[in-house]
Amino acid sequence: MDLRHLRYFVAVAEERHFGRAAERLHMAQPPLSQQIRQLETELGVELLHRTTRRVDLTEAGLAYLERARAILAEVDEAAHHARLVAAGSVGHLAIGCVGSATYSLLPALSRRLTEELPGVDFSFRGEMLAPDQVDALRTGAIDVALLRPPAADLSLTVHTLRRDRLVVAVPVDHPLARRKRLRVTDLAGADLIVHSADRRSVMYDVVLGLLRDAGIEPHIRHEVGETSTLVTLVAGGLGVAVVPEPVTALALDGVAYLPLAGADARVELAVAHRADRAEPHLARTVGVIRATTSEVRSSGAGGAVSPTRRSS
Repeated sequence: MDLRHLRYFVAVAEERHFGRAAERLHMAQPPLSQQIRQLETELGVELLHRTTRRVDLTEAGLAYLERARAILAEVDEAAHHARLVAAGSVGHLAIGCVGSATYSLLPALSRRLTEELPGVDFSFRGEMLAPDQVDALRTGAIDVALLRPPAADLSLTVHTLRRDRLVVAVPVDHPLARRKRLRVTDLAGADLIVHSADRRSVMYDVVLGLLRDAGIEPHIRHEVGETSTLVTLVAGGLGVAVVPEPVTALALDGVAYLPLAGADARVELAVAHRADRAEPHLARTVGVIRATTSEVRSSGAGGAVSPTRRSS
C-alpha cells in the first residue's frame, strides 16, 4: 500500500462513483477500479458496495475513510511545513543586541522581521556586551548577535554592518557642554564612566586606546555593564562617557551629546552567528538585518551628530 491507494480510495468514497472519481484523478476508470480492488485485498475487508449506478461505503469503508483523510491531511501538512522550512519562513531565533543597537536599530529591526518573517518566532536580548554575546552564540543561548568587533572566534561568521562615529556624552551643566565639539585631548582630567573591564567590554578597550594614543592617562570613576546605566550616570553628573553615536537615541534629560573631532573615532557594528549554522530562516534573518541597517543608516541614523542637549 502507498499514499496513492489512499488518495484513490478517498476520491471514490467522496464521489460515490468510479467514473467521476477517475475524472477527478485524471486517470482512466479501469485502472482505478483495479487499484481499489488491490487495496481491499491487501486490507482483507470490503470497503465499497458497488452497483451499476453508484458506490456506497461499508461500515469498514466509513471507518477507513476517516483515518485515510486524517493521514493525507498530515502528509500534506508535513509537505507544506517542509517547504516553509526550506524557504526560511518558519523557526525560532534568539537575537542578542549590544546596547547601542538596542536603542537605535532594534525598534526598526523587530518591526521589519515581524513583517517579512511572520512565521519565525523571534526573541530579543538587549544590552549585551560583545564577549557575552560570543559566549551565548557558542552555547546556543542566542542564535544571532549584533555586536561590536573584534570577535576573534573562527567558529563564527561575522558580517560588518556599518562603522559608527564616537561621540561624548556629558552632563548639561559640565564645562565641556558649552563646546560645539570636543577633541580627545579635551577629556584630559575628566571623570570617565566606561563599560566594564572585568566583563571584557570592546568599548572599554576602544575608549582607553583612544585616550592613551592621545597621551592621556584615563581617570575612570565608574565602570558599568549596560549602556543605559552609563548614560544615566552621565545624566546624574557623575562623569563623561565616550559612546557610539547611535547611543544618542537614548535621549535622557541632563545629557548633552557632542561630536568627537580630530581622530578616526569609529567603531564597527557587525552581525554574527555560528559558522556551522546554515538554516534557511537564519540566513533570511541575517539578510533582513543587513538591509534594515542600511536603511536606518541612509535615513539619517548614524550620521553626523549635532550637539544635543536636554535639561531637566
